Amino acid sequence: MEKANFVDYIRVFCRSGKGGAGSMHFMRTKFNAQAGPDGGDGGRGGHIILRGNSQLWTLLHLRWHKMLLAENGENGSGDNCTGRFGKDIIIEVPLGTQTRDEETGEIEAEILHDGQEIIWLPGGQGGRGNAYFKSATNQTPEYAQPGMPGVEGWKIVELKVLADVGLVGFPNAGKSTLLSTITAAKPKVADYAFTTLTPQLGMVQYRDNRSFCIADLPGIIEGAHEGKGLGHRFLRHIERNSVLLFLIPADSADHRKEFEVLVNELEQYNPELLDKQFLLAISKSDMLDDELKAAISAELPEDVPHVFISSVTNQGLTELKDMLWSALSADTNRIPDTKVQEEEEEEDEADAE
Repeated sequence: MEKANFVDYIRVFCRSGKGGAGSMHFMRTKFNAQAGPDGGDGGRGGHIILRGNSQLWTLLHLRWHKMLLAENGENGSGDNCTGRFGKDIIIEVPLGTQTRDEETGEIEAEILHDGQEIIWLPGGQGGRGNAYFKSATNQTPEYAQPGMPGVEGWKIVELKVLADVGLVGFPNAGKSTLLSTITAAKPKVADYAFTTLTPQLGMVQYRDNRSFCIADLPGIIEGAHEGKGLGHRFLRHIERNSVLLFLIPADSADHRKEFEVLVNELEQYNPELLDKQFLLAISKSDMLDDELKAAISAELPEDVPHVFISSVTNQGLTELKDMLWSALSADTNRIPDTKVQEEEEEEDEADAE
């Protein structure tokens, strides 16, 4: 059920509504058979609109909608009556949804905030009626505009998990156990590889009622960028994370090599991922003494902050939260939590007064 209910990639045919044609009509009254042009404009075709919904976490509700066809606008009519606008289609999507054209690959829309609305495919403009074209030198225009066509084509709707921190590591590195310990999330935990088949999200409660979102991503293996293991099906979700926390188990044969393999997979998939803030946590550290910790620290990269943690004994988890929060606070590209941002603005105003 976990695998079936998480959908992050949809291919769908979309067509916005065609604009209605303008009317070519002449007014005829009881006392004036040639009262002049009174053809109304055609109605606009229906838009296809994307709306962000923070209560959604998957594209499952769009799985069976293979065609999204907005309503056409109605034609104009006499007596300067404008045709009715076509009914818009509003599609609610989870935060982090991105749409692009299948043929060109061009990104067309991106939803990042709850309630955000974007006109994804605009409806065609309605045509002008002949009343619009009348003038002193053209008193009986015998023409009107046709409606403009809508936009159509095969589109890709793709969800990239929107989280502050992404957990990166090989299968069985302890990512799910860490998530279940520091958040209220209930990911599947077992003693075999690839227990996590879909991204899992959780909110970490921090000091002073602050919080941040952390995502447990399916395990990466060497060659993932080429499609091995779960391939790059879920590597796309890492692109959204502000900070990447690499988890390497304490019983790893070579901690530095494991870290370098993970970094290489990210680089091969998308070199821009190397610009993100990297943090390193050595999991399952309850089996280590001080001497072993010193030996492991010596082989780790000096430019990457690291911490020893144990999800079983809660060792180092407070230090880990502090390190994550410091990294997130320093990240200017992070999308801030609205409530936290408002509190900070109020504090700044109070200090200024």
